Amino acid sequence: MNIHEHQAKGLLRKFGVSVPDGYPAFTVEEAVTNAKKLPGPVYVVKAQIHAGGRGKAGGVKVVKNIEEVEKASEEILGKVLVTPQTGSKGKKVQRLYIEDGCQIDKEFYFSILVDRNAGCISIISSTEGGVNIEEVAEKTPEKIIKVRVDPKGGFMPFHARIIANGLKLSGDAFKQSYSFFSKIYKTFIDLDASLVEINPLVLTKENKLIALDAKMSFDNNSLFRQPEVLELKDETEEEPSETIAKKFDLAYIKLDGEIGCLVNGAGLAMATMDIINLKGSSPANFLDVGGSATKEKVKEAFKIILSDDAVKGILVNIFGGIMRCDIIAEGVVAAASDLALDKPLVVRLSGTNVEKGKEILSKSDLQIISGDDLDDAAEKIVKAVKG
Repeated sequence: MNIHEHQAKGLLRKFGVSVPDGYPAFTVEEAVTNAKKLPGPVYVVKAQIHAGGRGKAGGVKVVKNIEEVEKASEEILGKVLVTPQTGSKGKKVQRLYIEDGCQIDKEFYFSILVDRNAGCISIISSTEGGVNIEEVAEKTPEKIIKVRVDPKGGFMPFHARIIANGLKLSGDAFKQSYSFFSKIYKTFIDLDASLVEINPLVLTKENKLIALDAKMSFDNNSLFRQPEVLELKDETEEEPSETIAKKFDLAYIKLDGEIGCLVNGAGLAMATMDIINLKGSSPANFLDVGGSATKEKVKEAFKIILSDDAVKGILVNIFGGIMRCDIIAEGVVAAASDLALDKPLVVRLSGTNVEKGKEILSKSDLQIISGDDLDDAAEKIVKAVKG
């Protein structure tokens, strides 16, 4: 789960991390009112969307008086920002963050994330802050500082020294580095975050470290024990179909392909997507109905798949272990009939009650193509879609 910048800074502030003062705003009037609470004379008006690259897209403006705050807020609020992370459709700005200006001396990059390959927590930092870190890693990898932290031992002073030396901090900035970085680390651990990114982390003219920007992501599986974080969820920033899927306990992720997938089991779903690619097409989604799907649940899954205009055909791939093939077949028939399905549909069934399931499909009088196995089913749906 992702949260907005102002929310991330609010959490960091609670853990003692230095961040600029600021207030969220949902209207231009509220933006002006909140700007008057700040000392000024420089203000920053920031679009709040779950995507990076806001500044280059016109979503961040530095202004010098209240009148300019109002003008900038009018320009940004309601605007659709298109950044490398939003895709071509972009995201509509529905809230702003009005922040106090900052006297910047130097900009750095700093992030903490779960490193699954190394089985530890990695801290990545760089002297190149305020820019795309992927570009830095590609063009000047020597400027990337990577420190691995064993969760059992936690963040230690020597970790901070490596980072501080790599960022070329000195004097008071060097002295405060352990306290500053350890507080971000504690935020990461205590809130079950999967990513904390500060870009830029700045050193002010007063030689003080401040998190000038903040991005945080959280492990969905831990949200049951993080009610404070869960309250920050903004469903307007999420894919609507994914939000609906969660209500029906469906594991669904929208992708960019043309073949909708309805599968039971995450591993089988991944294999299904892989073979669709192998056959020359691409999956439009990951959708796992789980092992306890009902007829109604299957129907809702079809609705979600068909809500994607990019879907040109559907592949149902079911292995009946706990899940019974006849239940899936009933759901497929009900969905195809009620939703007046007019797109190619290939169904491959195997396992518990497979013969009953195939009989239900064959007696339905619907244009359902049967797949003998996964390879055959994938080939048939790709052929049907490609014509």
